[in-house]
Amino acid sequence: MMKKPHVACIPYPAQGHISPMINLAKILHLRGFHVTFVNTEFNHQRLLNSRGPDSLRGLPDFHFETIPDGLPPPTDLNATQDIVSLCISTQNTCLEPFRNLVYKLNNTSLSNVPPVTCIVSDACMSFTLQVAKELEIPEFLFWTFSFCSFACFMHYPHLIERGLVPLKDESCFTNGFMDTQIDRIPGIKNILFRDLPTFVRTTDPNDPILNFALKVVAGTYEATALVFNTFDELDVELLDAFKSQLSLPPIYTIGPIHNLHNQIPNHQLQSIGSNLWKEETKCLEWLESKKPDSVLYVNFGSIAVMTAQQLVEFAWGLANTKHTFLWIIRPDLVVGESAMLPPEFIEETKERGMLASWCPQEYVLSHPSVAGFLTHCGWNSSLESLSNGVPMICWPFFADQQTNCSYLCNHWGVGMEIDNKVKRNEVEKLVRELMEGEIGNEMKSKAMEWKKKAEVATSPGGSSYTNIDEIINKLLWECKITAE
Repeated sequence: MMKKPHVACIPYPAQGHISPMINLAKILHLRGFHVTFVNTEFNHQRLLNSRGPDSLRGLPDFHFETIPDGLPPPTDLNATQDIVSLCISTQNTCLEPFRNLVYKLNNTSLSNVPPVTCIVSDACMSFTLQVAKELEIPEFLFWTFSFCSFACFMHYPHLIERGLVPLKDESCFTNGFMDTQIDRIPGIKNILFRDLPTFVRTTDPNDPILNFALKVVAGTYEATALVFNTFDELDVELLDAFKSQLSLPPIYTIGPIHNLHNQIPNHQLQSIGSNLWKEETKCLEWLESKKPDSVLYVNFGSIAVMTAQQLVEFAWGLANTKHTFLWIIRPDLVVGESAMLPPEFIEETKERGMLASWCPQEYVLSHPSVAGFLTHCGWNSSLESLSNGVPMICWPFFADQQTNCSYLCNHWGVGMEIDNKVKRNEVEKLVRELMEGEIGNEMKSKAMEWKKKAEVATSPGGSSYTNIDEIINKLLWECKITAE
């Protein structure tokens, strides 16, 4: 008799990657898989700090393990680690600990769990492919970035071949080069260099983050299959272009993953969360007291940072609109100092503003009082907003966020971009347009259309719902072959 299939799930160690991976892991568990969820030691401790000492006990067939991230102990235990250092360290140091963990799990004298029969890894943790190869087991790579940014990442080697990357010198940032039209990316039209994921913005051919991205791209071709947190109608042209490429593994869209996750019946696993900061749920009570479509939600995610001056400009731009807002301000939002707002701003907005350090964002975006979202355009935030019919003001920070912003504004019709320099007058103008204007109404209408399409995709018979079945059948089939 074949033992229960055992999947090892390992996210890249950042908030925006952990959340969709844990949702996928719960779905696989519900469908009969034994799950080992692998966090870094640092993030495991952060989860315990934010959610309580018993929050990661899991179940006998859904348990948590850890590996070191290879970085020195941080000075701030409640802040996101430096992304460049984390990318380099995970690539260079995490293979051996991960390999040792999987071999330990497979050692019947040390472990009472079934042997690992498949790996579901974040695409940014592609060193795991080596372990899958050694054990001759399937590995699915989960791209937690958007599909439009995936398409751009896959074009990085061609940009290097064409001599566009690395940049010739620093003048490329000011001489109009950033507005260069980029062609030849399958399925993508009308995209500028400035809209590409930011890892190509370097003059150094040995830039560590660019080379990290190139390794991720190379690993993509070695996977058993590729999984994306999107849905077919959102990316139909891109999906058609990439699914026709015979060199790529099979592609499965399963988004919005939170829609599928929310269909899980009441279960012990529902109590396992993924927020690395302690959630301030009082903001949900505050939203209950507000009228429908009256609140602007402001949150710049888990990684984006700004200057103290940018914070002040955002603050007074919001205050001058006279609109009600909920603003999430992480302790580490401002570079090098505490995120302190002017006392005059606090006094001016005390009757209509709510400030919190973190919140359960999915619940906020689904609340009927929320009319719009001022966001950094991380993919989880973008997709959660789309699937709840909430239009956006976009302030992208780095990585795939520029690409997401371009698509939100120019392709999907649900966003307006704010200049990176941030001026209070522009903040006020865009918020007023979103909350009161004709363009805002058009964006809201378009967002509601995408909400309905996302619901169809994740309902029985929908593309994402069907793809989850296909993924599970493929994993079970591959596991059966491996066992035999």
